[in-house]
Amino acid sequence: MNKNLSGRRDRGDFASGSVSGNILRMAGPMTVAQIINVLYNLVDRMYIGRLADTGRLALTGIGICMPAISIIMAFANLCGMGGAPLFSQARGRGDDREAGAVLGNSFCLLLIFAAVLTAVGYAICSPLLSWLGADASTYPFAWEYFSVYLGGTAAVMISLGMNPFVNAQGSAGYGMMTVALGAIVNIALDPIFIFVFRMGVRGAAVATVLSQAVSAVWVLRYLTRASTPVPLRASNIRLTGKRTGRIMALGASGFTLSFTNSLVQMLYNTQLRDLGGTMYVSVMTIINSVREIIFAGLNGLTNGATPVIAYNYGAALYSRVRQAIRFITLAGLAYCVTAWILVQLFPGFFIRIFNSDPELLRLGVHGFRLYFAAIFAMCFQLTGQTVSHALGKAGTAIFFSLLRKVILVTPLIFILPHVFGLGADGVLLSEPISNIVGGSACWLTMYCTVYRPLRTRPDAPVRSSSPDRAG
Repeated sequence: MNKNLSGRRDRGDFASGSVSGNILRMAGPMTVAQIINVLYNLVDRMYIGRLADTGRLALTGIGICMPAISIIMAFANLCGMGGAPLFSQARGRGDDREAGAVLGNSFCLLLIFAAVLTAVGYAICSPLLSWLGADASTYPFAWEYFSVYLGGTAAVMISLGMNPFVNAQGSAGYGMMTVALGAIVNIALDPIFIFVFRMGVRGAAVATVLSQAVSAVWVLRYLTRASTPVPLRASNIRLTGKRTGRIMALGASGFTLSFTNSLVQMLYNTQLRDLGGTMYVSVMTIINSVREIIFAGLNGLTNGATPVIAYNYGAALYSRVRQAIRFITLAGLAYCVTAWILVQLFPGFFIRIFNSDPELLRLGVHGFRLYFAAIFAMCFQLTGQTVSHALGKAGTAIFFSLLRKVILVTPLIFILPHVFGLGADGVLLSEPISNIVGGSACWLTMYCTVYRPLRTRPDAPVRSSSPDRAG
């Protein structure tokens, strides 16, 4: 080991203090960051949805782009969510040299993906939008937005994919500020480009790209400064086969989750368009917007727990890992139940944030209650996957990502519309069914394979000064 843990109590040391306190210390800023990050696209939709005459179609056009944008984010997650837990585990063992190598490899991998995605995106932009559900009325708006957004792929991926390494070093507040800065720029620029310069949908995309570039610069500013516990060094920005394989294997769970979300969203859009028309796609766009807000809080909690779990697992402090699992399960359940109550009681309030079309409101209220009928069960899915991810159990995390979205939701989207004549309602009902079945299976598997076995594993001794603390 390059650095010993003895006596080290920096911001990224999660082996001391209250477990729940450590998680909340990380989760607070990270939750705010998640919510702010949602504002990037949310503010765009709020402004665009209120364009005179074309607001609803423009809103639907942006919604059609979301699965493609999720694919870009999936590759960012592959690097960030794959590298950050390995980074934290290495720091938990006191091996900062390996942590730095993981950081450099993740950054190099991210740059390669960004270049490839930009090139491929421009090459297939037109047919891609048609596959995602665009028709003659919505395609022009979708193309205007996505063709500009693609130009900022590198900035988007750096700001999203590198921020977990800021959080993993105990600087969740700084990580929050990187996102907040970009969101503030986006909120300020949106009305200028959309309305003052009369650029409409294209202006929303320009504002988003510029704001993401600001966030990317801020992230790199932290990671490259000398005072950062484990900085990004040029000597580490090169790929090594074994290390890259570990990053991609662990990041595959986050990648799979984002990628399958994208594919399923494409299926939602096309099925709803074919069964109910573009109005249903508009409803789905608003549903996705609200879902992003809800998941921002839950993701903030689980992302805050990831470095704490990974660090303590790397330090062989297994009782603290179990404490963390208990805490995020109960806190996540309380959060999800609260969100479920709000969307069931006040669906109209959320819809009017984006558009007040009477027909959209009528279909939207009904659609909200169906789609979010079992949102409370999502805490079990994300808790189970978070634990698997933090402990490096990539295969388990990937399986449960695939179980809910591919094995459950995908066939249900096609089957349920033909059961009892449900039609478009059947498409929406596939979500709550998968929430309950997939969430329960994921959490119970984690409980049986991780939580209970850890009870029999003794903690490593914690010593404040000895140079040979077990790691």
